[in-house]
Amino acid sequence: MSSRQKNTGNPGGTDISKDPKAYSMESTMDRGNINFKAHIAQHEGSMLAVATKDVISSNPTTPIIDIIKKMSKMHFKHMPIVNAGTSKLEGIITSVDIMDLLGGGERSLFVEKKFKGNLLSAINAQVRYIMEHNVHSLRNDAHIEKAFELMIDKHIGCIPVVDNDGHLEAICTERDFLTFIKGVLTGKKVEKWQTRNVKTADAAISIWDVARTMVENEFKRVPIVRDNILVGVVTSSDILSYLGTGEAFEKLTTGNIHEAFDSPINSLLHNDLIWTIPDADLGEAAEIMLEKGIGCLPVIKDGNLEGILTERDILLALADKQ
Repeated sequence: MSSRQKNTGNPGGTDISKDPKAYSMESTMDRGNINFKAHIAQHEGSMLAVATKDVISSNPTTPIIDIIKKMSKMHFKHMPIVNAGTSKLEGIITSVDIMDLLGGGERSLFVEKKFKGNLLSAINAQVRYIMEHNVHSLRNDAHIEKAFELMIDKHIGCIPVVDNDGHLEAICTERDFLTFIKGVLTGKKVEKWQTRNVKTADAAISIWDVARTMVENEFKRVPIVRDNILVGVVTSSDILSYLGTGEAFEKLTTGNIHEAFDSPINSLLHNDLIWTIPDADLGEAAEIMLEKGIGCLPVIKDGNLEGILTERDILLALADKQ
């Protein structure tokens, strides 16, 4: 069974073996193992059966800061970019792309070279300068299984859905596929599919250092520890929200990008720490992620961080690819 608790800063102090497990889905979960691909095949029709249809998009001339604010407000990790006149798909921007801009990746050269490191100037530039132009998309009549396979093979977290003329109609994300196993006993345990040897960051290091860690390792989230005890998880979306709310810009004096990110990463931690255990079923983990609107679960065993389970890990498990 999985467990969750309020973050007291010391998950290691909880005796998991005696935990009352206030959160239990054993009575509501469907019994029996499933063949995921067969499960998908039962859902006849197109991508639109699973994709989100009311898509929020922007156009290539939108300032980067407006994209950040919109993604932060809507809790989005992806934003399709469409032609303002035709609504045809032209690109996509993700929270990881924003981290790349801020955390020392290739896009950060845009800040350094074009704006001499001035963050305020850079984020008011048009998003077309940093968006991904080569977008993997599918037509609206494509089968759901095609989207699943494309996400796995291309290592992407979302797929825009377009009509025959390339007009944006919907978007399909990793999270959409979790709904297929929500509350279902898959017979697959967290222990086998979790990501091990997790790279963590100390709560005292700067937001900048964590952003750089994300970019260098292609991470979307980093567990945060204090005295080797897990105290939270910071995601690329958390850093996006830090920018989108304007808090980062209150710290700027010269406009230099580093000034906005010198604060310790623990300033971005949430109050709740939600976690699971190795013996939990993936269907249960998916249920927790969907209910809480989160993309990962730290895996705790005997009070220690053993690994982390992400939406991507669940997709790989359901495709039997490790």
